[in-house]
Amino acid sequence: MKIIADLDRCVGAGQCVLTEPALFDQSPEDGTVVVLDDQPSGDLAGAAYDAVRVCPSQALSIQE
Repeated sequence: MKIIADLDRCVGAGQCVLTEPALFDQSPEDGTVVVLDDQPSGDLAGAAYDAVRVCPSQALSIQE
């Protein structure tokens, strides 16, 4: 699995960071998503799917 972030779609809502701060952060410049670990495993893989699901702008996706 690989987390893909589309920065052009990201609105900086921060739901990904709230879902799993070990995987996501926000850019201090514009608030867009920063993926800290784009190939998580174990419990973090499940959290990545949760973050994709809650992203209001659909800026996150998972590539298998």
